[in-house]
Amino acid sequence: MTVFGAGAMGTAFAMHAARAGLPTSLWANEHDLAAYAAMREERKHPLLPEHLPEGVELLGPNDLDVAARDVEIAVLAANSAGARSLAAMVREQVTGARAVVSVAKGLEPASGKRMSEVYGEEIAGADVVVVGGPCLARELAEGLPTAAVWAAAEVSVAEESGKPFDDQRYQLTYTDDVIGVELCSMMKNVAAIGLGLLDGLGKNTNIGYQNAKAALFTRAAREIVMLVTALGGRPETAMGLAGIGDQLVTSLGGRNRLYGELVGTGDPPEDTLRELEAGGLTVEGVESTRHVCRLASEATLDLPYHEAIHRVLFEGARPHDVLEVLR
Repeated sequence: MTVFGAGAMGTAFAMHAARAGLPTSLWANEHDLAAYAAMREERKHPLLPEHLPEGVELLGPNDLDVAARDVEIAVLAANSAGARSLAAMVREQVTGARAVVSVAKGLEPASGKRMSEVYGEEIAGADVVVVGGPCLARELAEGLPTAAVWAAAEVSVAEESGKPFDDQRYQLTYTDDVIGVELCSMMKNVAAIGLGLLDGLGKNTNIGYQNAKAALFTRAAREIVMLVTALGGRPETAMGLAGIGDQLVTSLGGRNRLYGELVGTGDPPEDTLRELEAGGLTVEGVESTRHVCRLASEATLDLPYHEAIHRVLFEGARPHDVLEVLR
């Protein structure tokens, strides 16, 4: 098994695979050079708390042929903005893989396509599996327990691909609701930004906003169900691990919630995003906010919570305005 892409999530996934007893390679491409240098020196990713297990073979940009040799499961660990370029890098080497597994949680910024569509276009004939559910990279790297959902057009493909990774620390369920899983995985980041806004407001006013956060969390979940079902997904997916489960963990911690908190304290949205990205943190929920509002408009849906976040991030509204959704 090879993980292509040595960002925090890709590295954490490789660490889990090695602990699960799978022969595991982690391939760092040209965009991962800083992390690759740190891992070569210390066997530790700069954004993760644990060192690489001995079972992880660390490979660099020039070792793609070695990384892809006899690969059966190719885990593509780019974010949504880099998915197509990663696929272009590796597609000739992974054509013989049994499945291509995407861990990205977002839509392609330029096209608005889901990751299963992007990888399906770039890697001809590949069976694409998408991963959803609550899975913070830091906890996965530490071997702490979680549960996830793997989705493919044929459930049997998801099951055959996922079973080698399924253990007490990473317990899996399977579905053929690819659309539902991918939309939930995208929307939960937006929901987390909104709740982060309240955390930022609370810092300025010394108010916890716990009741308001619970109410807006519920509103966000309802809107996720609305959009998922309108676009062909299933409501039970939105109310399961990929939807409300991932929404909860992302709202409690992670880069999207952090971004919302910083904006909630009054930091300019564009400057805040630029600073986080300069520190190596990808905040996919920002672009996802645009996608949600576009999709809602196309489906003629009214999603007040997500629209309020869009106004704060892109239209100059005050963070406090998100509370108006409670009305």
